[in-house]
Amino acid sequence: MKVLVVGGTGLIGGHAALYLADKGHDVTLMARSAPSVPALARLPFIPTHYVEDDVADGRLAGFDWLVFAAGVDIRQLPQDGSVTEEAFYTRYNSEGIPRFFAAAKAAGIQRAAYIGTFYPQVAPEKIETSPYVRSRALADEAIRAMSDDSFAVCSLNAPFVLGHLPGLEVEHLYYNYLYAKGLMEGVPMFAPEGGTNHITTPSLSEAVLGALVQGEPGRAYLVGDENLTWKAYFELWCDAVGNPQDLVVRSEEHPLLPDMIMFAGRGATVSYQPEGVQELGYGTGRVAAAIAELVAHYEARQ
Repeated sequence: MKVLVVGGTGLIGGHAALYLADKGHDVTLMARSAPSVPALARLPFIPTHYVEDDVADGRLAGFDWLVFAAGVDIRQLPQDGSVTEEAFYTRYNSEGIPRFFAAAKAAGIQRAAYIGTFYPQVAPEKIETSPYVRSRALADEAIRAMSDDSFAVCSLNAPFVLGHLPGLEVEHLYYNYLYAKGLMEGVPMFAPEGGTNHITTPSLSEAVLGALVQGEPGRAYLVGDENLTWKAYFELWCDAVGNPQDLVVRSEEHPLLPDMIMFAGRGATVSYQPEGVQELGYGTGRVAAAIAELVAHYEARQ
């Protein structure tokens, strides 16, 4: 199939693009900037801003499948006060994403997998109070409502994602490594209360292919892998770097998990049985291996 991967230069979209290409599909990337990852640079690329550009101009024609791994979160939110959270997330998520999907449907794309966030499903009460969670919920609902006999859309709402793509550095994962090694001077080592589900990029990429091939149109799949307390999670990192710890659990804000990114709330425990494991055909039990792979990469750079 001819597959368009929007947001295909990032960790999630890039890994999915390479996985689909490895499975024999004709993959094209779409993003604002050309890929820096050597493996991705070999794939066709269409420079596009999914909100700023007119995607109804024909550039979506000729594709069979769509993978959407874009959208915005707090990392892209301007910090200069030039725009409110509500306005920013409304424009780029709750309005921009459905507009793109409508153009994809009009262009004749047959099946689509939208990679969203798990917060609207695991913390639905935050839809009313968090502009980000609300924008993701509205986008998710709007695009799944477009499903019909000609355009099958399903969502893969993912938790915290771990993975390594050679040539791409993910800042917060590198900070986890430094923290576990004890290399962040003046930053105390402890675990926050609560915990969450995690998934790896190999599992998520497998879920993407499963969604495109046989996903139920109009369904929002709450995908995931392992439920871990934050104590267990950070101790996995400490074990992997050779600095085993029995971390104390504290209720205060954690230096690597500030309140502004913890949309379920500080100290919350988000635990659930992942959906679609058999139906979509994705693997589980990979979190420790993903951390070990990341640590090996960081150690090799030293």
